[in-house]
Amino acid sequence: MAAAGLGVKATPFTYAAHALAAVAAALVLVWCVHFRGGLALEAQNKNLIFNVHPVLMLIGYIILGSEAIMIYKVFPNLNHDTAKLTHLILHAVATVLGAFGIYCAFKYHNDSGIANLYSLHSWLGIGTIALYAIQWVFGFVTFFLPGAAPGVRRGALPWHALFGLFVYVLALATAELGFLEKLTFLESGGLDKYGAEAFLVNFTALVVVLLGAFVVVAAVTPAHAEEPRGYAPIPVS
Repeated sequence: MAAAGLGVKATPFTYAAHALAAVAAALVLVWCVHFRGGLALEAQNKNLIFNVHPVLMLIGYIILGSEAIMIYKVFPNLNHDTAKLTHLILHAVATVLGAFGIYCAFKYHNDSGIANLYSLHSWLGIGTIALYAIQWVFGFVTFFLPGAAPGVRRGALPWHALFGLFVYVLALATAELGFLEKLTFLESGGLDKYGAEAFLVNFTALVVVLLGAFVVVAAVTPAHAEEPRGYAPIPVS
């Protein structure tokens, strides 16, 4: 790949992704706890139920999903079976958190008398979680269970990786639409368009975009730097 030809390795991109993931998690918690009043599964203030949704979606799909994708690059010398199991578990936890986050959004809508599944964000959200679950089941059956033949695994691996990145990018796009949709609703309800909360939400969305970019680059970049083709180090006598 072009990244390999430039002698670039994945490690610095994984460091940047981890830093951005920590910033994104902190920002979404500040938003939902400090500005939006906190988190709850049952409350008179139904907004507290909704607040669980962005927290779980970001920590689940985006952050844990990012860690699952990068596990082979973060620990390139880790035993392959251990890395594969960690990859599987992280994606499983992300799927569970994402599914519960979507449940909280439905619960908020139902308890508040708001219609469900009317926006592009909600359509993409349902589609993304369905594809995420299908991808996980496919990976479990093909690469974790002992049934699949080695030839099948070799042929399926690049498609599994490509489809996984597609679903990850779809999750990023869904998250961005979610930030935009919620902020638009809040500003329509009187939130200061140039206030601290609006700035925080927009900045969080930008951090998520940067996080996704570094994760994708780390995923397609080799764990170890390679020499450009046609060139070799000059031997030292």
